[in-house]
Formats: sequence, structure tokens, C-alpha cells
Amino acid sequence: MDFGEKLSIEDFRKRYNVKISSIQIRGREFQFYVPATIDEFINEDDVMKDFPLWAKIWEPCIVLAHEISGINPDGISHILEVGCGLGVVGIIASCFGHNVTMTEYDPHAINFARANAVLNLGSDKERIDIVRLDWRSPELEHRFDIITGSEIIYREEDFPYILSLFKDYLKPEGKIILTSGIRKTIIKFLDELNKYFNVRVKKMTLRSSEKEIPLFIIYGSFD
Repeated sequence: MDFGEKLSIEDFRKRYNVKISSIQIRGREFQFYVPATIDEFINEDDVMKDFPLWAKIWEPCIVLAHEISGINPDGISHILEVGCGLGVVGIIASCFGHNVTMTEYDPHAINFARANAVLNLGSDKERIDIVRLDWRSPELEHRFDIITGSEIIYREEDFPYILSLFKDYLKPEGKIILTSGIRKTIIKFLDELNKYFNVRVKKMTLRSSEKEIPLFIIYGSFD
């Protein structure tokens, strides 16, 4: 797929088999297009290669959207979201008054993020930008007040690139806010993150009648 392709909502609905998921954040309801199936995004020759983790609204993503939406936008000029997936966090942050640059690598994810921006914001998208970002060679125009991301830490080989992105594009007085499920990889990443930033971690557990999901909210700053 040509990354430069920008689909209309009509073309998007023809191109993808979608369903709509609803999320409530701070008393407001948001709706998001989600793939009805991930089959078309799977590499049949190597199932785990570029597995479409972006194609689901993960619980830590909802927690992050709630966290960011509660931050007063006054005095915060710009938020960078890394690995925006379907666009949940950035779109909700924009609806609560924040200027957000949402980034992704996968062109399908970007198509979904763009469609979800239209679904929730209509033509009122002045505070949001959706761009392609390669962690290995990031090209961004300025530093940010907040860098945020949900469930972006999976592979240890990505650690140097993510850390470099944080160091290069966070303002000196800025902060990092991440959410993640609890697994060995995130524990190792926290050790690396702590070498460059002051790190604070809050553990919480989401509970429903069916399951419990432990997760981390991670805060980082230069001082």
C-alpha cells in the first residue's frame, strides 16, 4: 500500500472490514473503527513478523487515554504519541484540548487512525496531526512537552531506538507517560530508562467479572 494514500471514509469502509467499539472516558463516549478480523494483516509466511498488535484496543491504552485526558492542556504546547495504533489515546487527548502528533509505522494503522479522527472529530482536526514514524530514523520537527505511548515495549532490540527518541525529542522540562502490561521485557526496559530519566512507576490492576489485568503507568522526566 502506498503510504501517501489518504482514504475517504467511504473508501475506508470499502477497503476494510470493520466494527465499531465504544469507550467512555471521563463521562464522554468515543467510538472507534476496529478491524473485524486481523486475517488480512497477517503474514502467512511468518505469522509473528509485523504481527498487527495495533489492531486491538488494549486495556493499557484505555488507561493511558484516561490519564492524558485528565491533564490540563494549559501550558502544554504539544504531545507526541509513539505507536498510536488505532488512534485512541491521541484522539481522546485532542478532544480534551491537547495538541497531539500521533505517529505510527504501519500504513494500515495510519489509515485506521485517520478514519477514527474523522469519526470522532469530524472536520475539527486542528489540534491533531497523524504522521509516519520509524523509530530507527525519526524525523520530527521539534521537541515535545509530553511523549506518550501504550504497549510499545515488546522487543529488547528496540530499546536503544526508543530511548534515543525520548532523549532527542523530549523538552528539558517535559515528561514521559507510558502504560504497559507487566512482563519481563518492560522490567528490563525500566532499568534502561532509569539510566537517563527519573522514573516513577505506578502499578494498578484492572478488574472485571472475568479477569484481572495488572499493568504499569510509567512516568519519566530529566530531573
